[in-house]
Amino acid sequence: MRQEYYLGIMSGTSLDGVDVALMDFAERPRLIAGQFTPMPMTPTDLRQDLLQLVSEGSTTLQQLGELDQRLALLYADSVNRFLAEHHLQPHHIRAIGCHGQTVWHAPSGDFPFTMQLGDMNLLAAHTSIDVVGDFRRKDMAFGGQGAPLVPAFHQALFYDEQWATVVLNIGGISNISVLLPNQPIIGYDTGPGNALMDGWIARHLGHTFDADGQWARGGKVQSDLLTKMLDEPYFQLPPPKSTGRELFNLAWLEKTLAKITALEGDIPPQDVQTTLLEFTAQSIALALRQIATPLPRRLLVCGGGAKNGALMARLQALLPNWQLHKTDDVGLDIDYVEAAAFAWLAYQRIHNLPSNLPSVTGAKSAVSLGAIFPAEKHV
Repeated sequence: MRQEYYLGIMSGTSLDGVDVALMDFAERPRLIAGQFTPMPMTPTDLRQDLLQLVSEGSTTLQQLGELDQRLALLYADSVNRFLAEHHLQPHHIRAIGCHGQTVWHAPSGDFPFTMQLGDMNLLAAHTSIDVVGDFRRKDMAFGGQGAPLVPAFHQALFYDEQWATVVLNIGGISNISVLLPNQPIIGYDTGPGNALMDGWIARHLGHTFDADGQWARGGKVQSDLLTKMLDEPYFQLPPPKSTGRELFNLAWLEKTLAKITALEGDIPPQDVQTTLLEFTAQSIALALRQIATPLPRRLLVCGGGAKNGALMARLQALLPNWQLHKTDDVGLDIDYVEAAAFAWLAYQRIHNLPSNLPSVTGAKSAVSLGAIFPAEKHV
């Protein structure tokens, strides 16, 4: 049977590790296998260094260059381990699609830009596989937001003319793809996903995430804090729009929290966690309630947030008119949807096919995203 294998690499805003997805595009997009590599904590804490950078937005050129290299080596190690464990050789893979690690995303202003780290030349050299990377800046060069990029992939996999389908990815930030029959596809970041909840529980309990929302289940929602967080101007912006940890971070939370506690006194940390979960659910529901359609509605959820039972329960309660499913139910593992999307973006670039949606990003035209970094296999 003919095969056309691509690898997709994604390390998202949760900063928990690297997802590698093997996709076959010979006939229809098909996930063959996926593998997760945790973000290394030793000998130096790469995750903490990245968190500090994306939260504070400042570093030295030396540190920036070293992070670029460290991430590329982590990606290469993840790929080589994947190949070994699945008995594959570099020549079996046509190309790697690597998103890189977003450390700053500023699509507005006089000089819009986005920055992803991870040296693609180093990745190609250490894997002996051609790499496609630097996807977002091409869209921005044509006037787009550079995000989100996955709705085109979601359209290819999940579009169904019998349904009003929304694909919701809950990573560090939440984003949606709105797939309505006979209408332009739209997609945008709805706001926070796991980032604030992960940061808060790490500070108070030392955990990297709140497993199944257990800590949040034991507190109560603080309505004044919730209202204040939902007053963030980002939620009133029309799409296309995108955001990230440069806005929704612990410094933003502390500033918002300080305004409430100055009037009402301290809030128990567990209640803050509960309110953050409700904040994520409410901000997602706010976006979905704006979708008008006579068709039956289904919400396909992926990303780490899909494993948070408390969050999923709140979404279902807030969206009673939607059928809630995980993407597992329609054939794509919730953990590897985004990595699979970047394998697809690499496939589109290798074949010089358009891969952005101007209706989503605001770009002036559809273009083939990404730059190709050859592995120079003949050397």
